[in-house]
Amino acid sequence: MKKSLLLSLIIFSCATANAEPISLEYAGFYQRLKQVNKGNYQLVEVAFSVSKANGCKLKDGTITTEKESYPLTFTADQRIFLPYDAQLKSDRALINLNVEGDAKSCAIAMQVRSKNTKLAYKRSELLQIETEMDQLLSMMQGFPMRYFSSDIAGLNLEFETEAVITLNGKKIPVSGTYRLSREVIRTLDSIEFSRSPKVISPWTAK
Repeated sequence: MKKSLLLSLIIFSCATANAEPISLEYAGFYQRLKQVNKGNYQLVEVAFSVSKANGCKLKDGTITTEKESYPLTFTADQRIFLPYDAQLKSDRALINLNVEGDAKSCAIAMQVRSKNTKLAYKRSELLQIETEMDQLLSMMQGFPMRYFSSDIAGLNLEFETEAVITLNGKKIPVSGTYRLSREVIRTLDSIEFSRSPKVISPWTAK
């Protein structure tokens, strides 16, 4: 397994039959949310999503216990929002997903990422994001993340459309993802974007 897989780590493979809802135990998600909550991170979080790979499309979903049922909130990118709730864990809640296509090809991905993005950052802000990502990933070591013990190489800045980065006064056209190394972060004065990055996530490298 390569370190780069950490950027979108598949944590649950869905092996249900075609056309049947996918049901996953909430307890597995709760454990990861507990680690984030325990660390009291200001700038980073863990995001869960239904991978669009293999044509997997999320139609709707619910969170259910023996007595209650709650609608599942998700985005067009199929990111799912789950509450941090000890009672749901105690009640052995299930995450139920209805998908189009073959459910066997679907999977849930987990990504460490910045909580929010903006048009400009100071060096101190990027250093804090980098530090919090290092700390969170270190806390989450152990299967399936035992391969990712080293500090990250920097930050991935992901843009939905073409953008221009202004780094220490130099303009850099970007399409897709721009990698900002630890070394560059430590020497930059400021960085600005013509549009906010969609996602800021760890850059891992061998």
